[in-house]
Amino acid sequence: MGIISARCYRAPLVRLAGANVHRNKFELFKNFKCIYIKCNNIKNKFFTFSSLQIMQTLINGLHHITAIAGEAQRNVDFYTDILGLRMVKKTINFDAPNVYHLYYGDETGSPGTIMTSFPHGKIARGRKGTGQLTFTAFSIPTSSLSFWIDRLNENHIAFAGPYKRFNETYIRFDDFDGMGIELIANDDDSRTGWTKGPVSPEFAIRGFHTVTLNEANPDATIKLLTESMEHTLIAEEAGRFRFGAVNALPGNFVDVQHSPGELRGHQGAGSVHHIAFSTDNHETQVTIREKLIDDGYMPTEILDRQYFKSIYYREPGGILFEIATNPPGFSVDEPVETLGQALKLPEWYEPRRAQIEAGLTEIKY
Repeated sequence: MGIISARCYRAPLVRLAGANVHRNKFELFKNFKCIYIKCNNIKNKFFTFSSLQIMQTLINGLHHITAIAGEAQRNVDFYTDILGLRMVKKTINFDAPNVYHLYYGDETGSPGTIMTSFPHGKIARGRKGTGQLTFTAFSIPTSSLSFWIDRLNENHIAFAGPYKRFNETYIRFDDFDGMGIELIANDDDSRTGWTKGPVSPEFAIRGFHTVTLNEANPDATIKLLTESMEHTLIAEEAGRFRFGAVNALPGNFVDVQHSPGELRGHQGAGSVHHIAFSTDNHETQVTIREKLIDDGYMPTEILDRQYFKSIYYREPGGILFEIATNPPGFSVDEPVETLGQALKLPEWYEPRRAQIEAGLTEIKY
């Protein structure tokens, strides 16, 4: 069985690996973000309509970023009070139930807006370096850049910039634990962000823009992104390679920074624990998992994270990747209106609620 990928929808006649697909049949599939065609047989160099099976894109862009943090209250203060994100879920690390797992994002915690933290209390800081996601960039409107510069100054947060990169203007700073953050000003983002927080809607963070993977030897990471994870090279500048999933819009970008000779990073407070990519549903997750295995990677079994299903694997440079489903979302166990207000536990931890709550520090927001 041959598998052929097609990304051109508008040509009168699309030629795929020696076979022709006529527009009147191909147009039926134009609403799919990406098309995979499995053909049981090719007769007279034409695909027969009955032999086509259509599958949607497997990777949609970024889903969430999870960082290791220090004190929980300082983490909450930074992301809700200063950056103006909504606390969309207060739960625990399912693998370490004595640690909070705090989720910040837009009104509903849409994929591509979700910054999350594991606050461990008083722990040593990590070190930025190769083998790490070193900067998480958020998208802001171009007209809001001066607002954010003033806001950081008012909160005594040192920043660098504005700088230019890929014809974009950005500023760079760290959160209270030293995690690298960028704000990238652009007019390409139609998302609204969290409109009821301390930042006015016209200035609010829209969601993620880009992540930077810092690699000493980027070739194998690039191969994973392009051959197994459906990313396309968009631009290159000064050893930085930008890749996009689905389309060239904020929230879909991954930058791979070639940093030969730089020290390898180590994890601690302020380090990114993992990066999660978005997939539509269970079926697409199963498909991408099988593809990763076929390509020689070792993803975990599918794990239930209550608000999404997940698989995990290491990219060749050492960064932990996750692929998370979009459903069921954060309103599965509390209404959208009250997201993040109560400590939510998965059913398998409910019998231990009193013990878990006693071990967690109180946080206010």
